[in-house]
Amino acid sequence: MKTILKDVTLLPEYGYGDRKVSVVVENKKIAAITETAPHVDGDEVIDGKGNLLIPAFYNAHCHAAMTLFRGYGEDLPLQRWLEERIFPAEDRLTYQSVYSATKWAIAEMIRGGVVSFSDMYMFEDAVAEAVLETGVKANLSRSLVSFDPDIDMTTDSRLAEALKLYADYNGAEDGRLKIDLSLHAEYTNVPRACAYVGAYASDHGMRMQIHLSETEKEHMECIRRHGKTPTRFFYDLGVLDASTTAAHCVWVSDEDIAMLAEKGVSVAHNPISNLKLGSGVMPLEKMRKVGINVALGTDGVASNNRLDVLREMQTAAILHKGFLRNPASTTAREMLPMATRNGALSQGRTDCGRVEVGYRADLVLIDRNAIHNIPSYDDYAMLAYSAERFDVRMTMADGRILYRNGEYTSIDEERLRYECREVFAHYFD
Repeated sequence: MKTILKDVTLLPEYGYGDRKVSVVVENKKIAAITETAPHVDGDEVIDGKGNLLIPAFYNAHCHAAMTLFRGYGEDLPLQRWLEERIFPAEDRLTYQSVYSATKWAIAEMIRGGVVSFSDMYMFEDAVAEAVLETGVKANLSRSLVSFDPDIDMTTDSRLAEALKLYADYNGAEDGRLKIDLSLHAEYTNVPRACAYVGAYASDHGMRMQIHLSETEKEHMECIRRHGKTPTRFFYDLGVLDASTTAAHCVWVSDEDIAMLAEKGVSVAHNPISNLKLGSGVMPLEKMRKVGINVALGTDGVASNNRLDVLREMQTAAILHKGFLRNPASTTAREMLPMATRNGALSQGRTDCGRVEVGYRADLVLIDRNAIHNIPSYDDYAMLAYSAERFDVRMTMADGRILYRNGEYTSIDEERLRYECREVFAHYFD
């Protein structure tokens, strides 16, 4: 059976101008794009009504289960926020609380057109089950920390969890689930552990997720500890030899940026979390000039407080104009790939993130007729400056519709609300 998205508008880059087209989805992929789409009985035909069809959004860095801590630990700098609020709260996590909180996060992301996320957390087996049940995609990593300089990683329980996660779930559901390795950060790991994990990832073809130079304090204390920046620290230990996504990168130097470019590191830009925690502004323009793949992440909702990649894109679109005092430093057309194609590439999903024949059908319908979107002389500008997540009319992952016109197809919303209400209400009892 085919799904036909009829009478939709595509962005100018696809070459159809203002003409309405039909996009045919079959076997999880975009099978055809045509101005006439004949169908047979049994095909599902969705009337796009002239709405805009775009690639779905990818969240390149988050901690999904932190929906548990939305609004908990506000108005603190990162280190106090972590040490006084988040780390103590995370000590109470259970499989069930992470499972429920992750499904809640996924519901929020689907509603806003996000079909895939990169997650770094604990109880990732619970996250994996939530992902498989709800139809989304994810790159999951069990966050690794180490403090003993003589640690034996061959007997480390956290790494054992990470490798079991890989054995149990990597490639599940035709690649919807990918399992990465993760070093939480330089300041939470010793060199011996980083070298071992980096070598393991490279030797086994695994991707890597890390936090990198999120704050000035982190950056400068690494220099005092090791005589080098966090980027150089990971570079020298071979961590960046694996296909790596580095989150934040706010305080990187020009030399750091050159190393990231040399190693083909993807950078997850988290503008709202970085602003809210007072961490600073990532040097986007410098990274793009040297060809770094920059994607967008939300971080966890405890530091955001939403899982809204469209809002991240819109914040990034204006943030760097003001920071550099140059309105041309970012253009509307340049922003969308950061929220779509670049995020897919950061996850190793090379056949995702475009509305083209042969690509995975990860698609979103945007209401061009909302009052705040009219008139739309430029659809890129509409997406970068005026659209809202509630303009999402349909979210599709691998050809499966997960959300349409206010209703979820893979989530029982009322049951999930009840389940999460119980978890949230009693978490801090």
